Amino acid sequence: MFKKLRIQFIAITLTLVGVVMAATLGVSCYSNYSTQYSITMESLEKGLESASSGTSSIKTGPESPSDSGSHGFSGTFTLTVTTSATGVILGKSDSPISISADDLATIVNEAVTSSASSGHNSDYHLAWLKRFTDTGYLISIADTSSRDSALNRQLLMSVGIFVGALAVLFVIAWFLSSWILGPVKDAWERQRRFISDASHELKTPLSVIIANTGILQRDHDIPSQSMRWVDSTADEANHMKSLVEELLVLARTDEAASGTAQSALAREDLDLSELVDESVLEFDAIAFERGCSIDTDIEKGIRFNADKDQLGRAVRTLVDNASKYATKNTTVMVTLRRAGRRVKLTINNAGPAIDSEDLEHLFDRFYRSDKARARETGGFGLGLAICKGIIEAHGGEISVSSTEKDGTTFTVLL
Repeated sequence: MFKKLRIQFIAITLTLVGVVMAATLGVSCYSNYSTQYSITMESLEKGLESASSGTSSIKTGPESPSDSGSHGFSGTFTLTVTTSATGVILGKSDSPISISADDLATIVNEAVTSSASSGHNSDYHLAWLKRFTDTGYLISIADTSSRDSALNRQLLMSVGIFVGALAVLFVIAWFLSSWILGPVKDAWERQRRFISDASHELKTPLSVIIANTGILQRDHDIPSQSMRWVDSTADEANHMKSLVEELLVLARTDEAASGTAQSALAREDLDLSELVDESVLEFDAIAFERGCSIDTDIEKGIRFNADKDQLGRAVRTLVDNASKYATKNTTVMVTLRRAGRRVKLTINNAGPAIDSEDLEHLFDRFYRSDKARARETGGFGLGLAICKGIIEAHGGEISVSSTEKDGTTFTVLL
């Protein structure tokens, strides 16, 4: 239980801090990208304005050898070209940058054929901005290799910071969780020991009370009017004895579930299909008396390493509970199936739906959804709590759902 709680604490801590860090780094990256994008667009706009105003000369005719080179710019300047409506390059401005003829033709063709007024080619690290002219297009082209490289470095650095910070946080959270959960674990142990010790201490006086009332019940000299008080005392003493025994079982399941006393489970390799079938068979007559029936769909040959007595008690508790609250003339359905690498046990009854407020407290100790029938059904509200403890001690989990249409279904996964 505490191991699971520790994992949940670490997971929540890493998730919350991770989301904040991811948001912070993401905003930083986006802000830098927006700034760089604005600078690039401003450079392209200035390139177009210079070409339109005639402050930069546009050369026509064949390219000189200095105009060719590897794709990508050697500086941060822009290059402006004029084209026809079909994309034929008519001239280009003087610029200290160089693009090969093929790369320039590719970018110009992309700009001319695009419906957008601007764009960016990530393969060539070139951004462009176009404007319509009387003869075709005026296109400004800027090198973004430095910008793209800087943004990529920032992105990789942000990812590295994020992963590194989470790794450090995990180590801190691992040790911190042990310290934080220390008082909780100590309080849990004290509570468990109190329940166990108190239950043991109550057994002796209760045994004396039950023995004494038994002697008094056999004494014929006691008037019949007084005997009813003796009978009432005997009933309450037996009722309390049952409660003490369930508290002792609950204390043992707590030990097993928390891992503080693994010896509490006498594990053995058993036929789970046979165990469930035998447990259900015990309640056939009881279910008949309660006005319902039990049907099974049990897959044969399912084996499981478990404490036979404890797991059998959990199954019987669920079947007893289902038949106790089933509507008359209905069928309680018990199903056992393999579910991948797990085993799934479901117990369904067609009874009144349990309120959602009660549903979330159904496995709480001493909680009863039907308080008015507490004594009539003869329970203490510990049965399902013990059942949950047994299932969790075996490394499994139990859940419940309840609707008017489908009835109430308990699901156990082992």
